[in-house]
This record gives sequence, C-alpha cells and structure tokens, in this order.
Amino acid sequence: MTSIGGSIVAIVTPFTSQGAVDEERLRELVEFHISSGTHGIVPCGTTGESATLSHEEHREVIRIVVDQVKGRVPVIAGAGSNSTAESLSLVKFAKEVKADAALVITPYYNKPTQEGLFLHYSYLAKEADFPMVIYNVPGRTGVDILPSTIGRLSKLPQVIGVKEATGSVRRATEVLLAVDKEDFALLSGDDFIVYPFLCVGGKGVISVVANIVPQLMAELVNSFNAGDHKRARELHHKLLPLCEAMFYETNPIPVKTALGMMGRIEPSLRLPLCEMSAKNRERLSEVLKGFGLIHH
Repeated sequence: MTSIGGSIVAIVTPFTSQGAVDEERLRELVEFHISSGTHGIVPCGTTGESATLSHEEHREVIRIVVDQVKGRVPVIAGAGSNSTAESLSLVKFAKEVKADAALVITPYYNKPTQEGLFLHYSYLAKEADFPMVIYNVPGRTGVDILPSTIGRLSKLPQVIGVKEATGSVRRATEVLLAVDKEDFALLSGDDFIVYPFLCVGGKGVISVVANIVPQLMAELVNSFNAGDHKRARELHHKLLPLCEAMFYETNPIPVKTALGMMGRIEPSLRLPLCEMSAKNRERLSEVLKGFGLIHH
C-alpha cells in the first residue's frame, strides 16, 4: 500500500452537454493532475457528484480513473453509501479494479449511533479486506463520527486514515490523540485549513481547490514537508480567496464553473445542482482573473 498524503484532488466528474460522463475530458483531467504534481486522486467523492451518478456510472468513473492513472499516484475511490450492503459492493468494486483505497463516507440520513458507525466500518473492513479512509463531513451527512470511534476503528489494519471535514484544528488534534497508529493518514477535508492541519500532524488534504490550482496545493504540502514553513504559510494565505470562491455556492457548482471558464470541461451539472447565479459567477470570474487562471 502506497502511503496516502499530500495534495489529493477530489476530482470533478465532467459531463457532456447532453449530461453523460465525459470520458475524454476525465482522462485529460487525470493527466493535468499528474503533470501538475498532485499526490493522489479521489474519483466519485462529493466533488465528483457521486450523489447523482448511477451505480453503473459510479463504477465507470472509478474504472476510467484507475486505468488512466496506471499506478502513478494512489487512487482512493469514493465508495460510501447510507446502506452498509451498498457500501460493501462499492468497496469491493474499488478493490476489484485495483484502486489503492476506498473513501467511505459515514452513513448519511439514517443517523447511526457511534456503535452503529463502528459496526458499519468494522463490517466493511472484515468483508472487503481493503484499505479504507473514513470520511467525516457532518455538515452534509447529519452524523459526526467522534474521535473515540475513529480511535477504535484505527485498530483495524484496513482503516488507514480519515478525511476530517469538520473544519476544526481542535478536532484534528483530538483524532490524532485518539489514534494509536504511526502511519495513520489524517487528511483535511477543508482547503482553507490545510497548513494548520499539517502543523498538528495531518498528512495532507483531499482538496476541491486542487481541481483548478493543483500545483499550488501540491507546493504548499511539499514546502511544509521540506521544512519551508514560510513558503507553506505564504501559499496558505494566497489560496484563501480561491478556497472561499469554491464555496460561493454548493460544491461542486463553483469548481465546475471555474473549470468551464478555464476551458478544461463543459461546466454541466446534474439537478438538483444548477447553474451558478450571474452575481456569483461574476465574483468567481474576478478571483480567477486575479490568479491568472482566465484572462477575459
């Protein structure tokens, strides 16, 4: 198992103007990331619009990404669901197509207890026997997996890390204190606190903003790891307006709109996500111009 860390992109799923998965653009995005120094790729996360992909499309996207990456960086396949049985089939699929790990969201909507969460992940670990990164994003799921539960789960060899998207450095610290595993990958789920996350012992980020500035996010983590805190901090401050712009509206509306403006994809979304408002589009455009990402 390659170690997981650095700037890992939660890659968007490009659609054609007719709304189908755009395989050609997806493969081009993978190459863009690898040539820009991205350290890993997550297909079918929240940013990849996993919630509106059919099961067939979900599998297709993962298969395409694994095929295009060809082992050059780790692929952590989005594989969660609020049904444990469905999660298991997705984790097994990730294993079958030779992804490196699965990113498994806490079961949303049904609000399991901490014991239910523990049993969910333990079952997946036992039945699939495949490396898993827990994904905690209470703002989207309505459930928060607590540090003590992550600590219990980290004793399973298959549980190799957590994407912690509570936006809290305190929480990141509590998770590390609860986990007794040297190589456990604590990954930030929020772009705007990557630097402080690394300072308390995080290994990297699963990033939205890396979709448009992969080299900057990779440089931030590389600088930190090389001991150049001054440069890492500079990039942390520099990226803030762009990180904020990615959340002017629900993710991935702004990031797909930005990639559309940059000419990298057709900025098609699936309902219930819709086109960005004209006002926010204008704000986004100004930020992108400030970064030299678009010129008109």
